[in-house]
Amino acid sequence: MSTASCLWRVKKWKFSGRHAEIFRGCLISTNELCPVKLPRPRITSFGPTIEVHQRIMSSVEFAKRVAAVKAVDEYVKDNYKIGVGSGSTIVYAVERLAQRVKDENLHIVCVPTSYQARQLIVNHKLQLGDLDMYPKLDCAIDGADEVDANMTLIKGGGGCLTQEKIVASCAKQLIIVGDESKESHKLGEKYKKGIPVEVIPMAYCPVQQKIEALYGGVAELRMGKMKAGPLVTDNGNFILDWKFPASDFDWASVNTVIKMIPGVVETGLFVNMVTKVFYGTADGTVKEQKI
Repeated sequence: MSTASCLWRVKKWKFSGRHAEIFRGCLISTNELCPVKLPRPRITSFGPTIEVHQRIMSSVEFAKRVAAVKAVDEYVKDNYKIGVGSGSTIVYAVERLAQRVKDENLHIVCVPTSYQARQLIVNHKLQLGDLDMYPKLDCAIDGADEVDANMTLIKGGGGCLTQEKIVASCAKQLIIVGDESKESHKLGEKYKKGIPVEVIPMAYCPVQQKIEALYGGVAELRMGKMKAGPLVTDNGNFILDWKFPASDFDWASVNTVIKMIPGVVETGLFVNMVTKVFYGTADGTVKEQKI
């Protein structure tokens, strides 16, 4: 048997040839077919971990995981202050960060970009910090909804765009992780939900009209799920999702103009902020993009 460790409980055995299959894909060699009865305690040995992850996870989730792992391994060092982003891919980055802290005895401070990120940090027993104590960060690791050829991002699908941009602006390096579906030649090519704009609640209607008058398209008030009325951000604000028309926009200019509209808190456009992007693929390889 391999010495790689596993934390999944045994659910069932399924024999196939000379292998026994445990819990949707964990392989343990067996010399002969025989009845097997295992107790509840956890298994600690099976084949290579990455192969098991590849078999038990969906291709998209596996791609997210390999990108997050590579980013953490390449950019996190001892005594670093790290900005921790939000979203589904960041779950894997925090898991890998916690594993490295445990295995390598790293001293890391994590500054969250949302309540979700804060809970991930606390649940993985990592050191929690904030920008009051650590206003300068070594790097920030975050996800994105879409990345264009110039590494301009759309972020904020999860509603955390303002905190994410603040933390990113405090970091020497902004590292983006995701699966290959996030890569586009132009913004809007794949991500069709629009550019989020966080607004003061009393101003959402005039801001909505001004964005549409300036650039066209439709700026829709994002509604809550499992809640009546608009979505409310961690900052107590509303979000407009601007579904922009197909055009060759100067995104730096668009970002600046929208932010100057009274009532706008922040946009989900991240322009000239990214150091490198890691795109995971279903076969376990990771594509890198940088300027």
